[in-house]
Formats: sequence, structure tokens, C-alpha cells
Amino acid sequence: MADSALKASQLAMARYLRNPAQHPPPPGIEPRRMKIYERLVYNNIESFISGGFPVLRALYDDDAWHALVRAFVDQHSCHTPYFLEISQEFLQFLMRDYQPRDSDPPFLAELAHYEWVELALDISEEELPAAEEAEDILAAVVRLSPLAWSLRYRFPVHRIGPGFRPAGASEPTYLVVYRNRADQVGFIELNAVTARLLELIRDNTSDTAHTLLDGLATELGQPLEQILVHGGEQLRQLAAKGVIQVAKP
Repeated sequence: MADSALKASQLAMARYLRNPAQHPPPPGIEPRRMKIYERLVYNNIESFISGGFPVLRALYDDDAWHALVRAFVDQHSCHTPYFLEISQEFLQFLMRDYQPRDSDPPFLAELAHYEWVELALDISEEELPAAEEAEDILAAVVRLSPLAWSLRYRFPVHRIGPGFRPAGASEPTYLVVYRNRADQVGFIELNAVTARLLELIRDNTSDTAHTLLDGLATELGQPLEQILVHGGEQLRQLAAKGVIQVAKP
């Protein structure tokens, strides 16, 4: 009986903490104390989300923002006890469960994903292998850095802010977001051809850059010589930034 009463009290507290406007606090606890605890829990969660999604936060007024965070707290069941992973849980909520309101921008989920990627790369414990240099990058095996993500969005998420809020999707936006050896997170906007090249590199284990560019030229129906010139230059720039890694075949 005692266990049943304890469980009922815990569930009542959880309902109150998730949505104090709709659920009363559990009986037997001073309301003032429960309110302090409720505010502490909410403020901690809201602080992590605001810190993880600063651009998204800047697009909302206070009432709309807190309504969004409240919806997350009330409706989403987190699968981790760690505060550092709240940002990922919030992103999952936006992408899977949240029903956008008329006041929400159409790029809500994509912008949140882009901001989360920057955060995930920033705190990643992944270590970059030792750097190698290649005199002829076309003869080298090229691989995507484990700290580089090639992404495609319907919206130009890297440009969105209070001064630019696209009303609808346009041409696809291709980006690679990466962390370099100085632990700085950056991004590069790509064209569709370079984005496709990074796809080939991402799955590569043993082919040289020349082989990959040869396959790309065949896909595009363009002269190999032209692809080798432009592609080789692109690869050198990406290697210099730490987006790709080179190794001897």
C-alpha cells in the first residue's frame, strides 16, 4: 500500500512539473515549495535549450518561446538523464512529435538540426587521426573527417536570423559542418557537385581521389580533365580545412 501511495505521489509530482498550469501539485507538500522546485526544473531545462539553439531563440518573443519549451517539457519523454543531451531530445521532439503552430517558422526543425550539429561537433569526444600530407592529392586515398558532416537542407539555415526569415523553401542548400584541429567549428556552403563528391568520399575506404573523380565525371557526363582540375582544387581546400583526410594508397 505504501509503495502504491508513493508511486501515485511521484506521478502527481511529475504531472505537475511537466504542466503546472493543468495539474495540481501532489497533496501534503507546501505549494510555495513545489512552485520553487517547479521553476528550478523548468529554468534549468529552458537554459540548456536556449544555450543550444541561440539563433532559434532569437526568432521568438518570450511568450512564444516559453510556450514551445513548455510543450517539450509536457509532451516529450526523454530517454536520457543527462542535461547535456537535452538539446538532442529537444531536436527529436521538434522532428518527430511536435505539431507546429501558425506562429512557428516553416524552417523550425531544419534550423534546430543545424544548430544541434554545431553543438554536437563542438562537444564531440571524437579524436582526429594524425594528419598526413600528399604531394599529389589525386593519387591519395581521401576520406571524410569523422568530425565533418555533409548536410542538405530545404532552407538556407546558415543565413537565418532575426534579419532573414525565409517564408518558404527554395533551392536545396548543401553544407559541410566540421571541427578542425584547433577545435573550431565552421561550415562551408557547397554546390551540388561538391556535395555529391563528399558523399562518395564519405563511403570511401580505399579509392584514390582520381578514381572518385573519374566516377563523378561519368555520373555527370562531363570531361574527366575538367573534373580533375576543379575537383582536385576543391579537395586541396577541403583537406587544408580538415574536412577531408588524405592517406597513401
